[in-house]
Amino acid sequence: MTEATAPSYVPPFSRNDPSPIAKWFWTVDRPLLGAALALMFLGVALSFASSPAAVLVDESITDPFHYSWRMMVFAGAGLTGMLMMSLLSPRGVRRIAVLALLGAIVTMAALPFIGDPVKGAVRWVDIGPFGLQPSEFAKPALIVFAAWMFSEGQKGQGVPGVSIAFGTYAVVVALLLIQPDIGQTLLITTTFMAVFFMAGVPLRWVAVLGGIGAAGMAAIYLLFPHVQSRVAKFVSPGAEDTHQIDRASEAIRAGGLVGRGIGEGVMKRSVPDLHTDFIYSVGAEEFGLVLSLIMIGLYAFIVVRGMRKARMLNDPFEQTAAAGLFMLIGLQACINIAVNLNLIPTKGMTLPFISYGGSSMLAMGLTMGFALALTRRRPGAYEPGASLYRPRRMLMP
Repeated sequence: MTEATAPSYVPPFSRNDPSPIAKWFWTVDRPLLGAALALMFLGVALSFASSPAAVLVDESITDPFHYSWRMMVFAGAGLTGMLMMSLLSPRGVRRIAVLALLGAIVTMAALPFIGDPVKGAVRWVDIGPFGLQPSEFAKPALIVFAAWMFSEGQKGQGVPGVSIAFGTYAVVVALLLIQPDIGQTLLITTTFMAVFFMAGVPLRWVAVLGGIGAAGMAAIYLLFPHVQSRVAKFVSPGAEDTHQIDRASEAIRAGGLVGRGIGEGVMKRSVPDLHTDFIYSVGAEEFGLVLSLIMIGLYAFIVVRGMRKARMLNDPFEQTAAAGLFMLIGLQACINIAVNLNLIPTKGMTLPFISYGGSSMLAMGLTMGFALALTRRRPGAYEPGASLYRPRRMLMP
């Protein structure tokens, strides 16, 4: 064999390596992936800080690190799911999202019959030793499906995309209100409306939808006594029992700038749900303002970089779906942190990638995996010469 006809050697994992894993590595946004991995690592680390105090409320648990071991399993499953989803093409993302949405809707519809009541709400279904919360998976799936329908409706080929998207949204919200789960309802509604706006809705629709949203919030307040109670605790803390948020605030203040130290938290022992909804207060007490700012910075980085990349995408579906997914992560993080800081009434919402919970971790892995898949540098995905520092505007009419 002559030198001219000899096959050229391609180093493994180089840019010229044709293997699927190498192509994924060189096209996926590695800074975004790294930020998500950092948050997962913080979640596992904080589970070791919160688990010994969390197990004290359940006498049947003898292992002080019971929740930590489970959190490691959840993080591994979430990471696996995120990496698998990030390998998908945009068409694959749509298919998986539709399947996840159908599964979530069917399961939520069956919750009144097969669900496990917890604190007056039926949001989980027991699957062996684990509890599944289907609404967590409905969030990213609905965002992707809605972006798809909005983009199809813009093509003018007779597909009633807007009607289908709003009809599906109405079904999901109705099932959430039956549980009831007001926090998830508000989060899904806000993100759904943002996707609708980014897809090219005229500004006059914003005013109409804003009015409908305000009327809906007023109706929720009047129809659900527990919502009235939470608002009353927030507005008049001296007249209501605010034990949970008071203990969380004390833990955050006790942390100061650099915290008490690993495992040295004291106030966390009196914080209800410290390993789930109030994990932020645990991190703030033991690691102080420094860790708090690191966590907030990681979320901000994911949202800002993700939105910039979404704005540079050529395809309307990919653009709005990716932006909606990054916004979903950012809004959920903002809500959780705002509750911990007593800036808004309590919502019972997890901190993405950090709070203990299998459904939350798996759903966040699905969300980030979809977003990474949609923002990969595939041929024709971005406008020619697109730079992260020269974002294009969202598609508007």
